[in-house]
Amino acid sequence: MVLGKVKSLTISFDCLNATSIPVYSSGDTVSGRVSLEVSGEIKLKSLKIHARGYAKVRWTESRNAGSNTAYTQNYTEEVEYFNCKDVLFGHERDYDNSEEGLHTIHSGRHEYAFSFELPQIPLATSFEGRHGSVRYWVKAELHRPWLLPVKLKKEFTVFEHIDINTPSLLSPQAGTKEKTLCCWFCTSGPISLSAKIERKGYTPGESIHIFAEIENCSSRMVVPKATIYQTQAFYAKGKMKEVKQLVASLRGESLSSGKTETWNGKQLKIPPVSPSILDCSIIRVEYTLMVYVDIPGAMDLFLNLPLVIGTIPLHAFGSRTSSLSSQGSMNMNWFGLTLPERPEAPPSYAEGVTEENRQSSLVPIAAFDFERVLQGPLFAYIQEFRFLPPPLYSEDPEEGHKNNQRDGAPLL
Repeated sequence: MVLGKVKSLTISFDCLNATSIPVYSSGDTVSGRVSLEVSGEIKLKSLKIHARGYAKVRWTESRNAGSNTAYTQNYTEEVEYFNCKDVLFGHERDYDNSEEGLHTIHSGRHEYAFSFELPQIPLATSFEGRHGSVRYWVKAELHRPWLLPVKLKKEFTVFEHIDINTPSLLSPQAGTKEKTLCCWFCTSGPISLSAKIERKGYTPGESIHIFAEIENCSSRMVVPKATIYQTQAFYAKGKMKEVKQLVASLRGESLSSGKTETWNGKQLKIPPVSPSILDCSIIRVEYTLMVYVDIPGAMDLFLNLPLVIGTIPLHAFGSRTSSLSSQGSMNMNWFGLTLPERPEAPPSYAEGVTEENRQSSLVPIAAFDFERVLQGPLFAYIQEFRFLPPPLYSEDPEEGHKNNQRDGAPLL
């Protein structure tokens, strides 16, 4: 749409990587250009740039205040990470519509560079959730005399990197539980579950190797299963709102009475999902592997093993460390199951992300090598975050996508 003699106003970023995707981390310099195309000579007051990063949560709850009285309680909270402004040409104040101080440009395309530095503090990873979000954007405002300003906002992605090659994330996770079923005065035999995974930290696209033993001494038919859940927690005014989302699942064979099933490294692949968010005071995103036994007519028997979804993949040294950690803590012999000497390395992008992943609604460094990160499965999450509507985060995975346009045409 032509606005006067202004044909177009666009924002582009100088990317730190060869993928042309604007991805940054704390301490990075964000630079780019504002491009202005005009169809003839035009006088302008100023061109301003505004950059902001923040986390924000919001939800409402219905309350009763006595007979026939109800009201809605709003819960909102915001954390601002940075807020910087600059004038690319013209003056800071644009109240005066006089001809003095106007900037004249001629027909054609004109580019104006901008640059700002992200603060050297932990920045929450870009995220879109059911009751809150973490967003980073740059907005350009073109001010003209006697006319409304032309505005354009464009978002960029920030990752607060999580290196899974740290000792705490390379340690194995394990647990054991048992359950006895009772019906009136009759008691059946126990159902027992033992499960272990090689480590706590993974990256999107990796497969979790699950080692488990399920013994059914009850009189019922049971089914062992495993699921990955994402839990979002939103905090405001001393309250917390939690949303749980199914990410991936698998099913074992049905077990009749007296039978035992062993999982010797059964694989459950992690789809393109947001990395864990652990350092934001109002939004927290965590993951859990739940290995459980589905028992008809009774409460399930389950084990929750915590996961951290990181951004920096496992490297060769981390693989050896994880293997040694497994040997030292479990002596490599756990319930008769043997762990592989080296955990599976993260797959390539082509291996880790299929077209089915992209269509699924389950999602959905200054000093670090961005090429290595963005060539891996994490690239898929960035693509999902940039080009698709924000993934649905709700208790019901079947609801579908939520419409929410973040990037788009100029805001008039």
